[in-house]
Amino acid sequence: VQLVESGGGLVQAGGSLRLSCAASGINLDYYAIGWFRQAPGKEREGISCISRRESRTFYANSVKGRFTISRDSAKNTVYLQMNSLKPEDTAVYYCAADYMGRGDLGPNVYDYWGRGTQVTVSS
Repeated sequence: VQLVESGGGLVQAGGSLRLSCAASGINLDYYAIGWFRQAPGKEREGISCISRRESRTFYANSVKGRFTISRDSAKNTVYLQMNSLKPEDTAVYYCAADYMGRGDLGPNVYDYWGRGTQVTVSS
């Protein structure tokens, strides 16, 4: 099983990025997917998740209204569209998969994790 994040990079404040979480070895339709981030010296923060069924979405207050999570079953991929980026969004971003999950911004329920992609927002 492998989750691979991509799409990170360096962007100016106010810009946008779209992160991808591509899975191999599992069918993401059976998993809730969460996006987390960790900045240097800070704890890992759950920022968004999408449930397995109904594709309900959840967002942390820090990103609500700016980030959008979505899934593409045909590509077995989940996306995180990030708009209006701020310097405080700078972090390593991770995706995680929770088998049969309902969606949770806490990290402990997740079964599989990617290795992360760096997002840096300059002021």
